[in-house]
Amino acid sequence: MTGTSPAGWHQFPVRVYFEDTDAQGVVYYANYLRFMERGRTEWLRSHGVEQDQLLAAHGLCFSVTAADLRFHQPARFNDELLVRTRLVGRERVRFSLDQQVCRAGDGVLLASARCEAACLEAANFRPRRIPPGILPDILTGTDRHG
Repeated sequence: MTGTSPAGWHQFPVRVYFEDTDAQGVVYYANYLRFMERGRTEWLRSHGVEQDQLLAAHGLCFSVTAADLRFHQPARFNDELLVRTRLVGRERVRFSLDQQVCRAGDGVLLASARCEAACLEAANFRPRRIPPGILPDILTGTDRHG
């Protein structure tokens, strides 16, 4: 089910495992950030960007610099989820994404976030302009692999 929805969201499926839950049997709050990281990685992949290749070829990495996370309803053990990701802003050095974690069966919104990521020189973590040609699809907001 990886791909782009009609509303322009990239979707990535995740299942909740026992290790993801807390003592109350719901997903531990920090694990939503892990799910969203996977969603961001797959979103980048959908635009032809492999982060290990970006590092090896250009010495660059993307790092989350801000995340504003809101919880709406809990996910539970064995739930099938969809992590949705879409571009909402872009600048020379950074880009912003909206992300949602929804239950796959009924589409109920469980958590939402606005995440900002910056392009950094991996050797010293200084901001660097996103080089032309590395992220053309992201910079135009189009999905290469839809």
